[in-house]
This record gives sequence, C-alpha cells and structure tokens, in this order.
Amino acid sequence: MATNIFDKLRAGAETGSADASRALAAELARALPPNAILALHGDLGAGKTPFAQGLARGLGITGPVTSPTFNILTQHPAARPNTPTFLHLDAYRLENASALDGLMLEDFMLPPFVLVIEWPENIAAWLPTDALHLDLALLPDGRHSIRLR
Repeated sequence: MATNIFDKLRAGAETGSADASRALAAELARALPPNAILALHGDLGAGKTPFAQGLARGLGITGPVTSPTFNILTQHPAARPNTPTFLHLDAYRLENASALDGLMLEDFMLPPFVLVIEWPENIAAWLPTDALHLDLALLPDGRHSIRLR
C-alpha cells in the first residue's frame, strides 16, 4: 500500500542532502490544501530554507527563493493560473505576534496561497490552529530529519 506524503512526514523522514529535502518538500507542496500555512520549526542550519525552496518548486515557482531574514516577508506570484501565491515569512527578527501588524500580512494572503513561516515560535500567538507544523533537525551524521507534528 502506497504511503501518502502526510503519513510519510508524520512517521518522520530523513534526507541525505538539501536536494533530497527539496524533493520531499515539492512532493508535499503538490498535496497541500488551499491556503495552507506551514510552520517550519528548527535550529539554524536545520534545513528550513531548502525545504521552503522545495515547496516553492513544487508549486511551480521557478525564480530564486532565499531566506527572507532581512525582508521578513517575500511574495512569489503564482506560476500559473489557479495555482497558489507562495508567501515566505521569516519571523526570526520579530519579537512577537503583534509585530506582524505593521507587515499587513493578511493583505498578502489572497486565496489561493501557501504561507511558509520560518521561526514560527516567535509569532506563535498568531498561528491559526490548522497550521501544519514541521520539525526540521540536522542529525549528527549530517542527514536531515523532517517530521510533521
């Protein structure tokens, strides 16, 4: 019996390279429900940005996707009609959820969209209950662990 991507990630997946993490994320992107919000948890170097890049590729975004640490929020328009806009938020420099007020994030969240948040613990009070939480970690052997909570 084939395992779907959500079951695979709930069980925990390990990848041996950034490219393998991107491929796993692209597979997830193609299975996401409309207007999905993904919270990527993990320490520096855990692979959050490569995972976000894979999500963008899976949505058909072909332009560069980099960590929005200094921009805080980047928007990548839909690649094709009826495909989601990719929103990438890095909350590392945000003190708390109220810091989002000045970003007018909801103004960018026009359906269909996929919002990916790095460092979501900084804005935990804002996160909707249906957000998908993924734990990313760098293992001692250099592999990456990715698990859907």
